[in-house]
Amino acid sequence: MSKLRILYAATEINPFLQTTKVAEFLQTLPQGMQERGMEIRIFVPRFGLINERKNRLHEVVRLSGINIAVGDDEKPLVIKVASIPNAKLQVYFIDNEDYFHRKSVFVDKNNKFHQDNDERAIFFCKGVLETVKKLGWAPDIVHCNDWMTGLIPMYLKSTYKKDPIFKDSKSMFTVYNHNYKHKFDGDLLEKVKMLDIDDNMLEHLKTADLDSFIKIGMEYADSVIKTNENFSENINALFNDYMQTKSISTVSADDTLLDSYYNLYNELSR
Repeated sequence: MSKLRILYAATEINPFLQTTKVAEFLQTLPQGMQERGMEIRIFVPRFGLINERKNRLHEVVRLSGINIAVGDDEKPLVIKVASIPNAKLQVYFIDNEDYFHRKSVFVDKNNKFHQDNDERAIFFCKGVLETVKKLGWAPDIVHCNDWMTGLIPMYLKSTYKKDPIFKDSKSMFTVYNHNYKHKFDGDLLEKVKMLDIDDNMLEHLKTADLDSFIKIGMEYADSVIKTNENFSENINALFNDYMQTKSISTVSADDTLLDSYYNLYNELSR
């Protein structure tokens, strides 16, 4: 039996960057799955707070150089890689000078939400999928974590569904809490569009807020995971809406976490 291949896409990972629980989770889970015999790839944005010299990031030239379309613009994709200390795991960093070189994550030093966070999310989601294609590595499961990865399940079910690398891939989307109230500009739908995506598929994005990315992720993912956080009323309402049509698993961050995910991955891959 071949090893199950798990692709992780997330906003951050320890020890390179931690601003939320996502970073800790992404350090624990992939390593645990690798120890259980699974083959792992991890992708995160190369936010400017990550110290490249300290963390020994280096560019992978053979994977860099693709242009990623965000609306009418095209931005060059740079791929960097580093290893997690004391673990035989590599992390791929999605980078672009315009989007990821500022010394912040989603808000500036005045706590103001970056106006282009929607474009950064789009670039990241497309960049992950295009890089995996270039690697020639076909994942069995694409595990998306947090709002910034919410477009990936939709892209897998539309633009990339016939691609040999992704044709058999299943997606999982883990939802985390957030407190952002920002509304994106009106051209969000046009920026998100790709081949085989029509306006009906983007209905959830019309609210143009962070919850809209979560809605898209929940809508198109094959499996939705609810962490044991205290969610806002808005996100709890989303879970209630989707309970009627989709299986939502609740996974606790305790001693059974790794076993729970191991079983979920195997069930989803059948």
